[in-house]
Amino acid sequence: MKALVLQQHGGLEQLQIDSQKARPQAQAGHVVVRVGASSFNYHDVFTVQGMPGIKIPLPVVPGLDLAGTIDSIGEDVTGWRIGDRVLVNPLKPGIGLLGEMADGGMAEYALVDARQLIALPDGVTFEQAAALPVAYGTAHRMLITHNTIKAGDRVLILGASGGVGTACIVLAKYLGAEVIACAGSDEKAIALQALGADHVVNYREQDFSRWAIEKYGKPQRRTHEGGVDVVINFTGGDTWRPSLKCLKRGGTLLVCGATAGYDPQEDLRYVWSFELNIKGSNSFYEENLTALLALVAEGSITPLIDRVLPLEQAVEGLRLIRDREVLGKVVVTP
Repeated sequence: MKALVLQQHGGLEQLQIDSQKARPQAQAGHVVVRVGASSFNYHDVFTVQGMPGIKIPLPVVPGLDLAGTIDSIGEDVTGWRIGDRVLVNPLKPGIGLLGEMADGGMAEYALVDARQLIALPDGVTFEQAAALPVAYGTAHRMLITHNTIKAGDRVLILGASGGVGTACIVLAKYLGAEVIACAGSDEKAIALQALGADHVVNYREQDFSRWAIEKYGKPQRRTHEGGVDVVINFTGGDTWRPSLKCLKRGGTLLVCGATAGYDPQEDLRYVWSFELNIKGSNSFYEENLTALLALVAEGSITPLIDRVLPLEQAVEGLRLIRDREVLGKVVVTP
């Protein structure tokens, strides 16, 4: 079968298409899925580069997110049939993430634990389903499971043009929030407004925190006037302290990552003076994925897909993710 394979850590040149990779065989407790679509996340960039403290068994097929059709079934697997359409939860029990600790979705076939399977509703395409797990699952848990956003809230989203960012826009609008989306170019800002953002800020040209204060007023210590209700910040780095400054009294800073640095400058005075809440959210669970599939199936949300590429162009797809040249998800079909 054809597969995208990472032989060793380094740059994207370490990724190669192997047209002769052995096709996985069903084994006890597992099924083989014929991949209909897989999608990239920024996590795949870290996998290629190598992450301190995480030993990845190489070679490995990247791709955490995948959807497809059951091709063969191993012993002891019940409740599933050949031909069933499925979404795969990226977390393989006892092993870790697909595309990192086990071969993932950037291939024609993938071996997955039957416990990872989620039935794909009619009307949800493989491409839509493959866009969901990591980005939308993370956003769903952060916004909905943790009950952090309500209708009418002012929600400022940093890194709004990526997979998690666009997922946060889609879900925040679904919840009835007023959304301020921050992006690194006017072109992206315009596209995010078309996606549903009420306001857009080009953070390369405007200080997002100052923009929010000028728009809504300076947060007040004795009242709940001024500022925004929620800041979604999974960038960290030098965006952390400005995020605190534009939050209203009692506001919430949501964090699920730190793509720009995990050890930011802090100013605790804002935390106690404005009684701020800092809420972390880690990963996603099956209930997040099933809830998202239901929302897509009923037409309540549509995952934003920047482009769909063939497997032969998968490396270019990951480059686009790495260089932040996309809006939403990059999906690959074998």
